[in-house]
Amino acid sequence: MSDKKAETQALIDEVLEVYPEKAKADRKKHLGANDSEGGSCITANRKSLPGVMTARGCAYAGSKGVVWGPIKDMVHISHGPVGCGQYSRAGRRNYYTGYTGVNSFGTMNFTSDFQERDIVFGGDKKLSTIVDEIEMLFPLANGISIQSECPVGLIGDDIEAVAKTKGAEIGKTIVPVRCEGFRGVSQSLGHHIANDTLRDYVLDKSEGKEVATTDYDVAIIGDYNIGGDAWSSRILLEEIGLRVVAQWSGDGTLPELENTPSVKLNLVHCYRSMNYICRHMEEKYGVPWMEYNLFGPTKCEESLRAIAAKFDESIQAKAEEVIANYKAQWQAVVDKYRPRLEGKKVMLYVGGLRPRHVIGAYEDLGMEIVGAGYEFGHNDDYSKTVPEVKDATLIYDDVTGYELEAFADKLKPDLIGAGVKEKYIFQKMGIPFRQMHSWDYSGPYHGFDGFAIFARDMDMTLNNPCWDKLTPPWKAKADKAAEAA
Repeated sequence: MSDKKAETQALIDEVLEVYPEKAKADRKKHLGANDSEGGSCITANRKSLPGVMTARGCAYAGSKGVVWGPIKDMVHISHGPVGCGQYSRAGRRNYYTGYTGVNSFGTMNFTSDFQERDIVFGGDKKLSTIVDEIEMLFPLANGISIQSECPVGLIGDDIEAVAKTKGAEIGKTIVPVRCEGFRGVSQSLGHHIANDTLRDYVLDKSEGKEVATTDYDVAIIGDYNIGGDAWSSRILLEEIGLRVVAQWSGDGTLPELENTPSVKLNLVHCYRSMNYICRHMEEKYGVPWMEYNLFGPTKCEESLRAIAAKFDESIQAKAEEVIANYKAQWQAVVDKYRPRLEGKKVMLYVGGLRPRHVIGAYEDLGMEIVGAGYEFGHNDDYSKTVPEVKDATLIYDDVTGYELEAFADKLKPDLIGAGVKEKYIFQKMGIPFRQMHSWDYSGPYHGFDGFAIFARDMDMTLNNPCWDKLTPPWKAKADKAAEAA
């Protein structure tokens, strides 16, 4: 073991000392030093330990909040108490075009608003009534999804029967999704369940649909258009000569989903949430798929060349032309911000892909990743992370609140990128922080245009003079106690 890896392992051992032996043994499997030769050393996609703080979401969040919710021309019913629907609407900033309440419904909250009587007597009849109301009030909605909350799985509402009956009655696609929040170990199962329902109720039922195609048709898969990300990606793909016929699922529509089996290539951004449906389309329809990454100029150029290589020489030549055209634009961004960010250390703890995807963008600005981990990653996510970070970099899975704070205290990062649950803790600690789930009300971050916004935001956050004037409350109390003594 190298000195650096031994140092990282010693840090892990020191942080784990506070746990009882059983908890320590469990958590040790989820922490490690990156090893480019030995591969991933992390155990992932396991239940969180009771009694410790986890940043994970639930299966409902994975289905409604991530996969189904951004499909704009469908109404998504949160079937259960009002809270889940309210907290999952509009929070991820899935931008879309259209008229809200007329032909687009992404930021609206449709809920069956369970009360005590619904728990006792069931919510099937109420759900049928809601479908009738939706059809009357929103006739331009192309379909409906029923997103089950926890009580539905406990009381046994037959949402499949309601979907079948009412779908035939109104002549529209109604998709029952068994994504009760308590299922699985995290939101990751919700992604999988949502993919399966997309397969069963959208793709399978649209077989035989005639679609006008070209040799350059592609679909963007697993981009939820947070802050307009998918639009930035689409611009580049169309500039190199491809035709984007579907977006899954940010700013996406039901007809686009139905058209996808006819494309020549599925381009997967968020592998964790959408690899299942891509594998299905490859097996059943013969549509190949590949991952791509448009965070930062280095990864943009790599991805555009890799995508173009799947097509003919005209697309490849166009890709090189586009890359050359953007060179001056992104170089100016690097020249401006790299001197201000060079050598700064970053810790990342995000959801399903960003702990590895955004690394290149930080490195383009001269910044160093000293820790990275996923809330709900699987083992293959960590395998894909190994080549992206330096040897001995601290890697953590489903890290607890205590561990993340302790690692930050020891590694002393200049910037932390994580979720809203961590944001205010680290800001109170006086550590610059960016909310990397929904870009802290900014974005887009994809593409060459997005890189300029990304660089500006990192500089604005890290070099803000407020951090020098902030003393964490607990340190202020300690200082006052010391003065009094």
